[in-house]
Amino acid sequence: MSKPRVGFFDFACCEGCQLTVLSIGLPIIDVLKHVDIVTWREAMSEKSDEYDIAIIEGAINRDSDVPRLKKIRERAKLVVALGSCAAIGGPHVSANNFDKAEMLKMMYGDKAELFAAQEAGEVRPIGAEIKVDVPIYGCPINANEFVSVLKHLLLGRPYRVPNEAVCYECKLNGYECVYDKGMVCLGPVTRCGCNSICTSRGHRCFGCRGLVDDPNVNAAKDVLAEHGYTVEDVLTSFNIYSQRAPRVKELAETAADKAKKESKGSEPWRFGSTT
Repeated sequence: MSKPRVGFFDFACCEGCQLTVLSIGLPIIDVLKHVDIVTWREAMSEKSDEYDIAIIEGAINRDSDVPRLKKIRERAKLVVALGSCAAIGGPHVSANNFDKAEMLKMMYGDKAELFAAQEAGEVRPIGAEIKVDVPIYGCPINANEFVSVLKHLLLGRPYRVPNEAVCYECKLNGYECVYDKGMVCLGPVTRCGCNSICTSRGHRCFGCRGLVDDPNVNAAKDVLAEHGYTVEDVLTSFNIYSQRAPRVKELAETAADKAKKESKGSEPWRFGSTT
């Protein structure tokens, strides 16, 4: 019986999730014995257009990349979105909040016109264009979760994507709540699965794994209430990840409208002005 063929692909990303896979070491060796990796630009020169499992890192930020993405989907039996850029758009989504011409001028000054023809469209996760069978969240991904997902795929078993808040893992690990340290943490509304790695080092959660499904139901509201916050208060802090989430977008638009009204008549060059 032939082994499942696996191909790794990337779009707009830093390729950090693929580097995470490369650095896993012993835990993944036994799993890799049961697959043939046929395409992986990051790790090998050989390549093939025949594969069963496509593991894709990166967001889509150019319309010209969509045909290639769809071709990968057509050839693969299963598609895995590797990391938050592929799964939810990642930090790149923030580019959607800015005017392209203004961004080019900011970066290149009087040479901006030389880059005006550079293609740049709406940044979105690969799921906006194709069907994704399994998303693996994180920036970068959790190595143990990747191994677990691969095992599930090889055994033909469905993988249950974590849908509890990061606070759940914090409590299991016995970590001190960073809210008690005076920080605003996104852990109460962020999908767990990272083993609360940031809070284990005394940092707040930045929400890189995206929102839990229906944060009004699944968020750790008791933690927020204890420290005087609501789910809405914390969702407005999703300035890096999950900007495409409907509730986050709605709150961001409301906040922008409010800021615009309050700053009406102010000098546009002053810090914080939106006019």
